[in-house]
Amino acid sequence: MYSCQVAKTRNRPDEPDGDKPRLSKRTVTENALKLADADGLDTLTIRKLADHLGVTPMALYWHFRSKEDLLEGVADQVWGEIDVHVDPSIPWWAQLQAGLESLLRVLRAHPSAPQLLLEHEKRNEAALRATEAALEILRSAGFDSQHASEIARSTLWTGIMLVMSEAGYHPELSGDERAEFQRRNEVFFAMLPAARYPRLIECAGPMADCDPDFHYRLGVEMFIAGVRATAERQQHDPAAS
Repeated sequence: MYSCQVAKTRNRPDEPDGDKPRLSKRTVTENALKLADADGLDTLTIRKLADHLGVTPMALYWHFRSKEDLLEGVADQVWGEIDVHVDPSIPWWAQLQAGLESLLRVLRAHPSAPQLLLEHEKRNEAALRATEAALEILRSAGFDSQHASEIARSTLWTGIMLVMSEAGYHPELSGDERAEFQRRNEVFFAMLPAARYPRLIECAGPMADCDPDFHYRLGVEMFIAGVRATAERQQHDPAAS
């Protein structure tokens, strides 16, 4: 009876067993991110993740003391996917643009990421590295610490805003549900009184949906153009800024 119990215990995936290592912290955060992307960040719980991994909740508490601690780990995972390595041979604004584009790729790849980064903005090592990289670009470009800090923050918020403002952005909906939502929005705009809203009717299609590539390209171009204009204004008349 005792030997059977020992054998059964050793087969638990949350305990070390010979060549079988304990569940790694990275495996936990990667799977938590998958669940959050699939079902929504608010639905993620320690118990749900444990069931998904086939372990007991206690196995996860070896790595994370609470759900909040787990979310910090998942945020670190997302921040860590942002490429902070820049090509020093290209202009400073192109370096900043490359960082923003990397941020957008990560946000678009993970539906839960915008909410996650909003709630866990700069509390982990990966986030600090990304912020440090942005500040280095901006300070080297000649911005003072106040301007550099504001622009670095705005870079993050611009990335989040572009994802969440994409027409028809509803990561919680299936493809068919999203298409139906967009169709209803287009009908709504198209059926407005023509005398009062001629331009909304004219733009009913793109107001209800958008070309994602155009949406993100234009958003990045406008942001970088604004930062470059600020740099030029500071250079010619520092007092104006």
